[in-house]
Amino acid sequence: MSTTRTLLALIFVLSGLPAVAEPEVGQPAPAFSMPDQYMKTHSLEQYLGKWVVVYFYPKDDTPGCTTEACNFRDDIFKLRAMDAEVLGVSLDSTESHARFAEKYGLPFPLLSDAGGETAEQYGCLTEWRGMTIAARHTFIIDPGGNIAKIYREVDPDTHSAQVIADLASLQSD
Repeated sequence: MSTTRTLLALIFVLSGLPAVAEPEVGQPAPAFSMPDQYMKTHSLEQYLGKWVVVYFYPKDDTPGCTTEACNFRDDIFKLRAMDAEVLGVSLDSTESHARFAEKYGLPFPLLSDAGGETAEQYGCLTEWRGMTIAARHTFIIDPGGNIAKIYREVDPDTHSAQVIADLASLQSD
């Protein structure tokens, strides 16, 4: 746990307020409403009835984040054939997302969590080199809105293929 998150948890404990617990498999996914690179608002509720891959990433147009996004881009037809939608989330602005999506031809929404509220609800808000960012975590959310799979360790090179394999397994259960 980062120093900031530890300090925040300590403040909540001392104040008597409940700390934000990280979501777990089987629980309802935390609700969200965020704008994408085109300023269109997306909420989790509008994806009920579909599988949703919500992947959090640190920063637009950086090496690992670009690799991960481009792999999801290259696999988008496989994912959509599985009735799954992909949503990328970072703390970057909608303008930054628009440049990133345009540069790499990303065919899915990149949601701007500029204040970090959604990343915090999903247990992804972290500090790195003095910056607050979203940690590279992914959540597969089932058609009923519950968390079906959580990835806290992600290899950007192989993650999309791993998500596809796990979706196939989840859908066959």
